[in-house]
Amino acid sequence: MRGPAFLFALPLVFGLAAPGAVLAHTPAGARNGMVVSASDLASAVGRDILRRGGNAVDAAVAVGFALAVTHPAAGNIGGGGFMLLRMADGKTAAIDYREVAPARATRGMYLDAGGEPVPDLSSRGPLAAGVPGTVAGLVLALERYGTMDLRAVLRPAIALARQGVPVSYSMSRSMTGTSRADMAADFRAFPSTAKVFLRDGRPLAPGDTLRQPDLARTLERIADGGADAFYRGPIADLIDRAMRRDGGLITKEDLAAYRPVVREPLVGAYRGYTLYTMPPPSSGGIILLGLLHVLEPDSIAAMGHNSSTFIHRFAEACNRLYADRAFFMGDPDFVRVPVAGLTSQAYAARIRAAIDPERHMPSAELTHGDSLWLARAAALREETHETTHFSVVDRWGNAVANTYTLNWSYGSRYVVDGAGFLLNDEMDDFSTKPGVPNLYGLVGGEANAIQPRKRMLSSMTPTIVTRDGKLALVVGSPGGSRIITSVCQVILNAIDHGMNVQDAVVAPRVHSQWLPDVLFLEPLGIPRDVAAALAAKGHTLDQTGFWSEVHAIQVDAPSGLLLGAIDPRSGTSAVAGY
Repeated sequence: MRGPAFLFALPLVFGLAAPGAVLAHTPAGARNGMVVSASDLASAVGRDILRRGGNAVDAAVAVGFALAVTHPAAGNIGGGGFMLLRMADGKTAAIDYREVAPARATRGMYLDAGGEPVPDLSSRGPLAAGVPGTVAGLVLALERYGTMDLRAVLRPAIALARQGVPVSYSMSRSMTGTSRADMAADFRAFPSTAKVFLRDGRPLAPGDTLRQPDLARTLERIADGGADAFYRGPIADLIDRAMRRDGGLITKEDLAAYRPVVREPLVGAYRGYTLYTMPPPSSGGIILLGLLHVLEPDSIAAMGHNSSTFIHRFAEACNRLYADRAFFMGDPDFVRVPVAGLTSQAYAARIRAAIDPERHMPSAELTHGDSLWLARAAALREETHETTHFSVVDRWGNAVANTYTLNWSYGSRYVVDGAGFLLNDEMDDFSTKPGVPNLYGLVGGEANAIQPRKRMLSSMTPTIVTRDGKLALVVGSPGGSRIITSVCQVILNAIDHGMNVQDAVVAPRVHSQWLPDVLFLEPLGIPRDVAAALAAKGHTLDQTGFWSEVHAIQVDAPSGLLLGAIDPRSGTSAVAGY
């Protein structure tokens, strides 16, 4: 057997290739199994589980817990997410372990006396946290689809937390802050957080060691007691005590009542490929399938990669589907989401017909799809009986695409004292006030208003693609509202432009989401003449900042070789295969 293969950040070459040209980056290759994640240590943990005979689910659960140690900005046990599985026998499942609002949550809990949102109240501190789902979701996945016991898959994460992990330049920068947030100041606001991530009041520096003994003890308790240790045992006691002391809403009763949900994946077709993706409460799968259906009648390859013609059509379709997101989408256990109508070919044709190829329609002129029309489309479709991210594939062809989150970097910035883990700030993903944007600029409506025990709407889009019943691509990304468009463009790059998976991930991306009325282009990625042509069509352009961090695995059809891709937009991505 060959040893581990690791790939780290590749140089950006945005803007150097003409539209349609091959970017010529080489993916990592492996024969028996592959893991791609945001951390070299976590990827290695997953690879070692595969080497020991574990399947993709065993490895994915091990990676999920390891990332809580090695990638604290996003990896977590205090957040939630979605795991999409496709087993080698063709069976699929979508495990929804999204956070839920505490029972004491109220519709106006983040508004002032005048009915306006209080800055940072839904995104900083214990009041911003929803009831975590990660531990329940990962344990459920292991029990139903894995082959190893919980203690075995948790052992590497426990060791990493106790022994410590080296602080990279990227991790150190994440602890310092950005133009949008003074992370160190947020850490100082909570003594339990400062104890973990600061030394003498300052963020850890590159070369320091991040040791997390409290987190190690928490993981040991989960290894011994399973999910009950977190939701009904000593960890629940620590969470409840912290909430009572510091003004959070999560109670022991909230924790004991939490349940992950196993849902049927959304299934769609595109150019002979079958896609399995996430249903509500994620908006990701609906928008992804909607975009592909709108674009399928076009020859995307003939348009040219990232040509002004393609970008304009892509952006105009995005704007319409994101408007639908704001109006229709929420927790399906609380609101009726017209999934079949929104993902129907008939609705895609309606969107296509509304797009002017020469003019951007301003967001002020756009609205969501007609409710009655969508209901009819759904009925017609049902009559015909149609139907930080990490990716893992094992030697048997089992595949996992998992996206989970704390929401913003380091979540609420609040570490549960004595337990050593950060809580999420996912309450900001609700419509704290319908019509007011959240951290990602997304505007929500009544369907996503705060209600007790409700799951907040998400953009996470773990996706698995097959061809003729055989695994072809496993893909997903972080990045808030830009997750969906990133995943879609990687799929288009692979299928329509024939790129290998690394080229498909490296290629520059664009994004549009209805509100704000802006077309985002990655800097250096789009030629000036293309940008000028888009501006001439009426688009307001923003060419600042890179985004998302796609981690993908492609199966090479002729050889069966597993090809792994990391995203150079992140300094920490790693792929491990054997």
